[in-house]
Amino acid sequence: MQIARKLKKENICEYLLYMWQIEDLIRACGLNMDVLNENVVSKFPVSSDTERKEIYDWYESMIEMMRLENVQQKGHLQLNKNIIVELDDFHLQLMNSGQVPAYNAKFFHVLPFVNQLRMKAEPGIGDIELCFNFMYGIMMLRMKKQEISPETAQTQTEISKFLVLLAKNFKAWREGELDLE
Repeated sequence: MQIARKLKKENICEYLLYMWQIEDLIRACGLNMDVLNENVVSKFPVSSDTERKEIYDWYESMIEMMRLENVQQKGHLQLNKNIIVELDDFHLQLMNSGQVPAYNAKFFHVLPFVNQLRMKAEPGIGDIELCFNFMYGIMMLRMKKQEISPETAQTQTEISKFLVLLAKNFKAWREGELDLE
């Protein structure tokens, strides 16, 4: 909860990847709050019982949302889908504004990689979601200590640089430091 709150404010891209990890962590614990409490919540370094209760309640609410939205096995919570939509809208607005030429240049640089990903993806997935799906897949491969080809590693590097720019500009826009009009 504290990590999510901090990431959402500081780096929306890291926040979204973190939230996807939380969804998978909850699934790995069988959407069982007792298992989550024993293996996750109880391990958090907290300064008070109140803080631990807040963390417990947050995980419990995440489980409830996953059940209500029927994403117990796969998929993402609506709150996470909304972030993708918001980032996709922001991306298009930023591209069309021409206010940050370095962002546009980086996107056009990664576009061939994105187009390669598109060939393997479900129809209708936007560029931003493709980037996140790819980055999350790489995270999962690394966690499983699976080999990543040099080409895939290069794609990961380039898309990562693009997402850094996306997060930086999104934060500036949200804080009123970037005007896209």
